[in-house]
Amino acid sequence: MAALGWLTPRRRSATARSVLAGEAAAEAARKSSLQLEREREEAAAETAAAETAPAEPEFPVVGDVRAAAFFDLDNTVMQGAAIFHFGRGLYKRKFFQRRELARFAWQQAWFRLAGVEDPEHMQDARDSALSIVQGHRVSELMSIGEEIYDEYMADRIWPGTRGLAQAHLDAGQKVWLVTAAPVETATIIARRLGLTGALGTVAESVDGVYTGKLVGEPLHGPAKAEAVRALASAEGLDLSRCAAYSDSHNDIPMLSLVGHPYAINPDTKLRKHAKDREWRLRDYRTGRKAAKVGIPAAAGLGALAGGTAAAVALHRRRR
Repeated sequence: MAALGWLTPRRRSATARSVLAGEAAAEAARKSSLQLEREREEAAAETAAAETAPAEPEFPVVGDVRAAAFFDLDNTVMQGAAIFHFGRGLYKRKFFQRRELARFAWQQAWFRLAGVEDPEHMQDARDSALSIVQGHRVSELMSIGEEIYDEYMADRIWPGTRGLAQAHLDAGQKVWLVTAAPVETATIIARRLGLTGALGTVAESVDGVYTGKLVGEPLHGPAKAEAVRALASAEGLDLSRCAAYSDSHNDIPMLSLVGHPYAINPDTKLRKHAKDREWRLRDYRTGRKAAKVGIPAAAGLGALAGGTAAAVALHRRRR
């Protein structure tokens, strides 16, 4: 019996250890349960906060037929200026001489490097274009414009901006180009991109022949805003639900008209203006000015210079 008596304490000790283990497990379970409960309460609070917080509205709004989008063309939808590319195409077809081509090339190079419109350059380009097309039929220039688009413009469309325009189209909204370029050129580009149409500078024609004059003034700056306002009225649009896109501070009047203004590849003044007013900003360039413009602009300038040199050389051989 003595031997059995010595065994009993050992059994009691094992039982005590089991009790201790059980008590420890119960205490741990209680603590973990409290921790889990706190975590569930915090998660529920976060969910409730997320549900009550105002969600960012879908844009563009699908099916909102009283909304539309207005896109500037030069350096917003397309790299460079449409009128300069058009001029190169006309030179190729012997509409004017080598010195005019050199001026077009210089203006386009400046535009690519500076990234902004020079009013004097733009006015000079428009005056030159008007004098060049004077006496030609509108139908002739439209046909040539289709060819020039394929030759010089098609590869210069910014994919990012094209995607923004497509989003509006997919939402069932109309999309318009708004540009100082000739309305015929703008209409060709809009049609090729599948857009609704274009607002552009209107050159006077009589019996289908250009007179060399404008109807009013170039569609630039405040004139763009007036054109958008007039079209919105005619189309029954609510401008507060519309969007506008541009790269230039000259288009601030147009951008300020709509409820959803976007600065696309903005110049310095527009970038600052957009940030001050918390406008949305998109930059599809791989660089800008000097460091900003960098290799892409240099490559573009080189290609332009090469194309100009080739055109001049061909002109000499023909002579």
